[in-house]
Amino acid sequence: VPPRRTFITGVGVVSPHGDNLDEVFDRVFAGESSVRKVPIEANGSTCDMLLSPVDFEPDPLIPKVSGRFMARATKMAVVAARHALERSGLLVSGAGPTEAGIYMGCGLGGSDELQAHYERYLADPPKRLRAASTPMIMASGPASHISMQYGITGPTMTYSIACVSSAVAIGEAFRAIRHGYIDTALAGGAEAQLNTGALAGWRELSVLASEHATGAEASSRPFDAQRTGLVLGEGSVVLVLESEDVARARGVELLAEIVGFGVSSDAYNLTEPSSDGQTRAMRLALEDASVAGESIGYVNAHATGTRLGDRVEAQAIRTTFGSHSDKLAVSSTKSVHGHLIGAASALETALTVRTLQTGRIAPTANLTDPDPECDLDCVPLVGREAPGLEYALTNSFAFGGSNATLVLRKVLAS
Repeated sequence: VPPRRTFITGVGVVSPHGDNLDEVFDRVFAGESSVRKVPIEANGSTCDMLLSPVDFEPDPLIPKVSGRFMARATKMAVVAARHALERSGLLVSGAGPTEAGIYMGCGLGGSDELQAHYERYLADPPKRLRAASTPMIMASGPASHISMQYGITGPTMTYSIACVSSAVAIGEAFRAIRHGYIDTALAGGAEAQLNTGALAGWRELSVLASEHATGAEASSRPFDAQRTGLVLGEGSVVLVLESEDVARARGVELLAEIVGFGVSSDAYNLTEPSSDGQTRAMRLALEDASVAGESIGYVNAHATGTRLGDRVEAQAIRTTFGSHSDKLAVSSTKSVHGHLIGAASALETALTVRTLQTGRIAPTANLTDPDPECDLDCVPLVGREAPGLEYALTNSFAFGGSNATLVLRKVLAS
């Protein structure tokens, strides 16, 4: 089958900023932070942590019976998938396209159910354990429940690769459509790690941000000289991807085109990134897209706000784009929504779709003191208009040394 073009025709969002992509993007563009202090209970005491949570439970779109067997991340994914199917016009009588593929990323699966499972087990006296706990904990839960909820019988794939999980899920769905294995896919990610056990692990890594002097909402500070680490968020984003012929035959609105995908591994260190690996991912994505680096006008950076990570990515961008780096707009929307881990790439891809649609580039919020070692145009504080923007690139890099880059193109008027 000759390579086929792949378009995004629907986006479903369950995010810290809301569940309507247009409104979510407007808030991100305005630099409105969703980060706040959240009380977390542990060992009989409570401490406040900087988090970016979703106001989600309970949701009327989750059936009462099947919902009892879903972890929080799975519930978010089922709702995000419904929104995406509705937006693309593919939800008919509550069912989706039967032979579509499902490609979802998820870093830790049902960590909230794992937490509850151990609490029941360690209680004095022990409480009865739930037989459903094991399937609820599995990282494949979001993809599996989307399939069952909407009657989708095509390939159901889960990618658990830390912070690149949903980038790889989207990229592999793109490849499957391009090469004719499927015509339609639901692709994205889901994550819900804002519970005691998962947060304790993150805290021990010493990568979480401390509260900024001006308040919790200013604590996620990618590329800023005063950055202290990342802020964890949660949510789910699902995209509907379709081959060009199928999408045009349906007459559905084409939101953006995916034109390139690149993946690489650092083979270096479990937690320290390598600019060489990141550069390879970007170059492979550009090569896959048959797009010159000079055509890229915007990079949605992975930048999480860690001291080392932001500098390494800035170096990789400079190496990839050379002198064109001085003409690039680069921003990290994690400055307002935090790091959604397995759902991060999907949310940032969705925001990049809106960037191309609207010709507006969201800022890196809280960037008041740019780090001289991140010497790029990081769009500090205020978003900007970019009406001529045609190509954008979005980066995702993960613990374990996995790197993934997607290249998106604006849908031009015929």
